[in-house]
Amino acid sequence: PLCLCWALGPAAAAPNILLLLMDDMGWGDLGAFGEPSKETPNLDQMAAEGMLFLDFYTANPLCSPSRAALLTGRLPVRNGFYTTNGHARNAYTPQDIVGGIPDSELLLPELLKKAGYINKIIGKWHLGHRPQFHPLKHGFDEWFGSPNCHFGPYDNRERPNIPVYRDWEMVGRYYEDFKIDLKTGESNLTQLYLQEALDFISKQQASQQPFFLYWAIDATHAPVYASKQFLGTSQRGLYGDAVREIDDSVGKILHHLQQLGISENTFVFFTSDNGAALISAPRQGGSNGPFLCGKQTTFEGGMREPAIAWWPGHIPAGGVSHQLGNVMDLFSTSLSLAGLQPPSDRQIDGIDLLPVILQGKLIDRPIFYYRGNELMAVRAGLYKAHYWTWSNSWEEHGKGIDFCPGQSVSGVTTHTQEEHTYLPLLFHLGRDPGEKFPLSFASEEYQRAVENISGLVQQHKASLVPGQPQLNVCDQAVMNWSPPGCEKLGKCLKAPESDPKKCSWPH
Repeated sequence: PLCLCWALGPAAAAPNILLLLMDDMGWGDLGAFGEPSKETPNLDQMAAEGMLFLDFYTANPLCSPSRAALLTGRLPVRNGFYTTNGHARNAYTPQDIVGGIPDSELLLPELLKKAGYINKIIGKWHLGHRPQFHPLKHGFDEWFGSPNCHFGPYDNRERPNIPVYRDWEMVGRYYEDFKIDLKTGESNLTQLYLQEALDFISKQQASQQPFFLYWAIDATHAPVYASKQFLGTSQRGLYGDAVREIDDSVGKILHHLQQLGISENTFVFFTSDNGAALISAPRQGGSNGPFLCGKQTTFEGGMREPAIAWWPGHIPAGGVSHQLGNVMDLFSTSLSLAGLQPPSDRQIDGIDLLPVILQGKLIDRPIFYYRGNELMAVRAGLYKAHYWTWSNSWEEHGKGIDFCPGQSVSGVTTHTQEEHTYLPLLFHLGRDPGEKFPLSFASEEYQRAVENISGLVQQHKASLVPGQPQLNVCDQAVMNWSPPGCEKLGKCLKAPESDPKKCSWPH
């Protein structure tokens, strides 16, 4: 029988924790989730040996806020990763945003240090790039990667290329020292990130210290890239090449754990920061399977993620869970694995998934879908109520920006913000995972479900203390280049303190 044996006393060593966080990878991108080309044999094998989560969510449909939520166990509206510039606006941390992860937030690596863990981040941080936001100031012992995504190349006069760090030292820049060929899509970055992971695992195994490795690679974020040996090998084009290389890398990491004899003492979880970016599809974006829309939206395609838990000897092979999970649960679950309690002085939104993973239990909990500081939708059980619907503005849509290409559901995928606070749009996600057929307002089923969800919303809002918004101000002087968001608009959404050098991030 399975038991939580490792937590019963000092004799049982805390397991290593390895979180594999993909960038813009969709629910429908893995063979185990039904992707027809079946080009992810290693991840499919990981799922066969572990547990597949079919109802796993991110905390926000955009990179920075979802990463802040994962590492704090708290909704972005609590940890400050949102903007109040414009209603229901998404926001993230490009190079010129002056905000970042507040000192008042307690990050997972800071807490794991108390249990003797050595912590490393490989890849994209995205929680602020000014010195006070550096990952080594927030609990990580080592870092190889970048504060931002691999956007560029820039001209290095008006705009410098984005830096890559090893710990405190900037070791180069994307496109200059870390090449990405935008014509062919060739880049060796995933191989570098793989080697970093293998070396760190070997070093920690030799020193007999438990480790937390946060492998946050970004090959599936546009502009997508893959190394030469993977280019042209997928039926899905360049995006598929990137996925195949990631799949190969995950296979090598799991095999390495097995070869070192530490797989039974290493908890591994694979997921993505938000849904596939359909604005970049099909050449540069992935698939959200049967779900509506994608990244940037609070429809299922924007926030439901592929997720696999793997821990040989502990997780029964071939498990499939319908537990409503969230990236914030990785915070609480990791603390539980380390024998630590979550902080009691703040609201933690993540739950401990170990009873689900090890004993097949189901825990009743809602999922909250936010854009900015607006609660857009709530899921409870199989029902999802939308209080606001919006994909993107007519202005953006007219310029070819489309978060739901080829998908139009009348009254649901709107280019104006539609409020449904008093009469929420309700979907049964079991019968209608694509959110195409709202339930009749007059039905008994509608009234029962909405009443239940309304109670959860009241409870949630009563305890909600929003954090100081971190993503309101971008400053052209910070990185010595003008913000692309401001350039495109030709004006700021709002100029804080009437300072012409500052402008609010628009998206």
